[in-house]
Amino acid sequence: MKTNLLRLFVPFILVLTLVSCSKDSQDEAENLELITNYDYSTEEFDLANRINDYRESVGKNRLELINHISYKSLEHNEYMIENNVVNHDYFDSRANNIMQVLGAVRVGENIAYNFSTPNSALNAWLNSPGHKDNLDGDYTHFGISITINPTNGKRYYTNIFMKK
Repeated sequence: MKTNLLRLFVPFILVLTLVSCSKDSQDEAENLELITNYDYSTEEFDLANRINDYRESVGKNRLELINHISYKSLEHNEYMIENNVVNHDYFDSRANNIMQVLGAVRVGENIAYNFSTPNSALNAWLNSPGHKDNLDGDYTHFGISITINPTNGKRYYTNIFMKK
């Protein structure tokens, strides 16, 4: 009798396990949706221009601003604000999304926190070897987001670079 019950429940448990671990294909498709609209603030345009002016001054190509990358930058700022952190959590997910949606071959990221102006954030990046490497990197496109925490007024900056 135990053997018959076991034979009955093993396939059921196996099917239940397989179904519960599968991803929802609709969620996966939504994650790969190309974002074409992004409402840039004056400060975001200012920072983008400053980055391109800096790159040009050191003999690098100007980068093309891409709405999808700016949206991914905004998502990261919102994550940092919501979780009261300043970090690169889930960078691999952002990079993989940009690679899949936009065909990037390389992705880099700079973040900054609590700088009062885009210029002060850029200067901090230029004075940090790792961040400067991204600013000087062999990239073709980028995105920018500056998000103000509504609770304390502090600014979060995320700048993602892409080479296509």
